[in-house]
Amino acid sequence: MTFKELNLLEPILNALTSEGYTNPTPIQEKAIPILLAGRDIMGCAQTGTGKTAAFAIPILQRLTQIPRTSGNTSIRSLIVTPTFLPKFIIDKKIPEIGNYINLTKIEMPATEGVRELRKLLEG
Repeated sequence: MTFKELNLLEPILNALTSEGYTNPTPIQEKAIPILLAGRDIMGCAQTGTGKTAAFAIPILQRLTQIPRTSGNTSIRSLIVTPTFLPKFIIDKKIPEIGNYINLTKIEMPATEGVRELRKLLEG
């Protein structure tokens, strides 16, 4: 299977190609279609098998396909990580995969606390 066969948008395919992705890994091949369909999934795979891309690609595709309505400032995707390492990996991978997509990213370190997160979520 190829990324193109997963019916990904051209900007995402271009970014994947420029980042050296050739074919989806098993976790990506199984997870991406399910997530693109809007269903939930729980996946488990070894380190280095592409789990971050497996969930980031569908997020970026869906955010691109469903444009923000004028004046709407609500959060459309929220990724929470338990520790710094997954956050670091996600911070690196999402801009790589979304390189040709115009989306805004806001980052909030855990030191900001729940109060600040609540403010963001409430608008």
